[in-house]
Amino acid sequence: MISLQMDMVQYDCPYIDTTVENDVSFYTRQWDFDHEREELETRIVVDGDDRGAVDNGLGTLRDHPNMRGYDLLRRDGDIALIRSRIGQTNAMEVIRDRGGYITGPFEIVAGSEIWNVGFDREGVANGALSALERNNDFTVESRESMALEDYYDLMRNVDPATSLLDGCRELSTTERETLRAAVADGYFETPRDATLSTLAETFGVSKMAVSKNLRRGERKLLGRVMDAIEEIDVEDE
Repeated sequence: MISLQMDMVQYDCPYIDTTVENDVSFYTRQWDFDHEREELETRIVVDGDDRGAVDNGLGTLRDHPNMRGYDLLRRDGDIALIRSRIGQTNAMEVIRDRGGYITGPFEIVAGSEIWNVGFDREGVANGALSALERNNDFTVESRESMALEDYYDLMRNVDPATSLLDGCRELSTTERETLRAAVADGYFETPRDATLSTLAETFGVSKMAVSKNLRRGERKLLGRVMDAIEEIDVEDE
């Protein structure tokens, strides 16, 4: 299996066009392709800089000429969940016609889209990339050739990996930034290059506040890590 991550710019994609004109981003890991209608149906999260940005973004998306269907499922301030249908784009057609398949979530931000796609053979992947160049701009961010054993291991451990990602998403912004600074500054090194005092200085808060944020973040992540370890252990027995 050849696994590619690409930063893709399509010129016929409603989501990309919407992020060019509005301060919104799109994230999704669920989609379904209707072969007869050549339409992609997606449940997708819309994240905006503020409520007005989401309003404008949803309006732009609804009015796009390649939008085939739109339903607002949920809305909470500057985040919304929609179900939409778009016509097949050129890049989608190229990937499908050459036996490619989606291997990860989509992320559409500021006029480009992160694609995670796979191909069964090296030559097929190269042919698809050549065909994509005719009508799209893209950069291959990563390219990996995965052995069958590694691919099997990846499939077995999708649930533990998802659990770890969920743990990361549970972190508040403050917890995430505190943990990031602690790692970058060497708080967890031996000997430590950073202390609670230096971290408190960085964030302009008390040592107690930094300590609480670190403990909360560690507790959330370690809980998910242990859940993942248990799942992997059960599968390997």
